[in-house]
Amino acid sequence: MDQASHNPTRHGTLERWLTGPRIPALPAPRDMAPPKLSFEFFPPKSATMEASLWECIRRLEPLAPRFVSVTYGAGGTTRSRTHATVSRIVAETSLTPVAHLTTVGATREEVHEVAREYWAAGVRHIVALRGDPPVGAAQYEPHPGGYAQAEDLVRGLRGVADFDITVGAYPETHPTALSPEADLDFLKRKIDAGATRAITQYFFDTDIYLRFIERCHKAGITVPIVPGILPVTNFAQVVKFSAMCGASVPEWMGHLFEGIDDDAETRKMVAAMVAAEQVRLLQANGVDEFHIYTLNRSDLAYAVAHLLGARPRPVA
Repeated sequence: MDQASHNPTRHGTLERWLTGPRIPALPAPRDMAPPKLSFEFFPPKSATMEASLWECIRRLEPLAPRFVSVTYGAGGTTRSRTHATVSRIVAETSLTPVAHLTTVGATREEVHEVAREYWAAGVRHIVALRGDPPVGAAQYEPHPGGYAQAEDLVRGLRGVADFDITVGAYPETHPTALSPEADLDFLKRKIDAGATRAITQYFFDTDIYLRFIERCHKAGITVPIVPGILPVTNFAQVVKFSAMCGASVPEWMGHLFEGIDDDAETRKMVAAMVAAEQVRLLQANGVDEFHIYTLNRSDLAYAVAHLLGARPRPVA
């Protein structure tokens, strides 16, 4: 046996560890306060899905998120279900619900009526979006008597009641935007119209978000830009959806999910680890608020929150 075999520092992995570049360790969860979290749900389409949604809501409620939001379907198709879900959250939980509202398929007065109903129900926060066209439609077409763009919706809601208004932001540019500069200008106009914060489309590379925030600051956008976090379990599905919405999927993520398509438990562990590390990297760069897209699944969202230091509190 030669001398190299007796010397552990000559073995590849250990030698690289001893002599390679050092990457500072991320702060452990106990070394930092748990981040401020919010969760997003979508309205159920069936009794079975409603039961699943409420299992998710009940599981996450003790984590005391800042708020929970309920989405609005493409073309405004879930208007009544969104309203019913939000109203039930108000009546039956300690959570603060936030209702999504879009411009699609409704007149201005119809939008105002929905907003007034939310205000009367105790909802004080709305996510104002242009919205997606109905399924089968080639492109977005504003309603003849409605709001043309999200900035118009924000301005209109300001005239209805004193809502806290959140809008969407796109670190990798909205797929229909003419350019990154034009997309950033759209965001600036929504803020100038009265929005008080933005939540981003999901992303997986933290540098993308940090560069986007730098661009926002240079453009004079100073409201909170909350990163949207998507824990991934079905990697193939996320790749397909990301191609449509303009979000990039890094190569390293593909390697992490490689070979575990039929191993649900391992996928969950990988997904929780990836999402938690993404949040911790952003925390290390001064970000302290995050919006988690739950897809109405409590297990993964709860695991990510736990890894980040969130712990349940008694629910009254």
